[in-house]
Amino acid sequence: MNVLYSIIIASLAVSLISLIGVILPFWQKLAVRKLTTYLVAFAAGVMLTTAFIDLLPEALESNTFDNIYVYGLLGIIVFFLIERLIIWFHHHDKIHVEPTAYLVLLGDGLHNFFDGLAIAAAFLGNPGLGFVTTLAISAHEIPHEIADFSILIHAGMKKTRALFYNFISALTALLGAILGFYYLNKFEKMIPALLMFSAGIFIYIACSDLIPDLHQDFKRQRRWSTTFTFIAGVLLTYFLITSLER
Repeated sequence: MNVLYSIIIASLAVSLISLIGVILPFWQKLAVRKLTTYLVAFAAGVMLTTAFIDLLPEALESNTFDNIYVYGLLGIIVFFLIERLIIWFHHHDKIHVEPTAYLVLLGDGLHNFFDGLAIAAAFLGNPGLGFVTTLAISAHEIPHEIADFSILIHAGMKKTRALFYNFISALTALLGAILGFYYLNKFEKMIPALLMFSAGIFIYIACSDLIPDLHQDFKRQRRWSTTFTFIAGVLLTYFLITSLER
């Protein structure tokens, strides 16, 4: 299959996850919380394994930069700043609820744009790597999109409107993927830097957002069940990576 088609299909698949809110009204609230907790644990394992076993080695193998690790650090810093901005805007929830909802969508749109770039970079590096990267992003996006949908509903949006805006925000992944394809195709030397940047993003999300949530959940109730789900994410991703590389 043409690499561009693969990139488009993968980014669209990730974007469609934003519509997961369609099924949420049919779930019991307790069931949603339980499922989300396990998805967070699984996503953390998938993202860390992808970063350390796939993205980082791939970036180093094709590296043409003097200090490629700077781009990994840049990925962490950029998403730290984005998260700080979103947290700062969230402090205004009680006063300016509706504007905050749109700021959440804006932040999520930027996040998804980088996801699209990561997908494009991965597929241009190696189709197998593209598949695993799409899996890693999807594993993170499910609990992320559930959270976004919940925020929009809490901000006063109708369910249909929240789904629509959430999907539009998610489509920036497609934009990032297409721009990434043409940009990377012309400037292939940037692929290692973007792979390292993507690895930095995955490490930051897993270690600053997902894993701390698991520690809080461990204290409250689920304890070892989410630990096993985390390990399952690591093992499954490791198996997929090593199998695709053979």
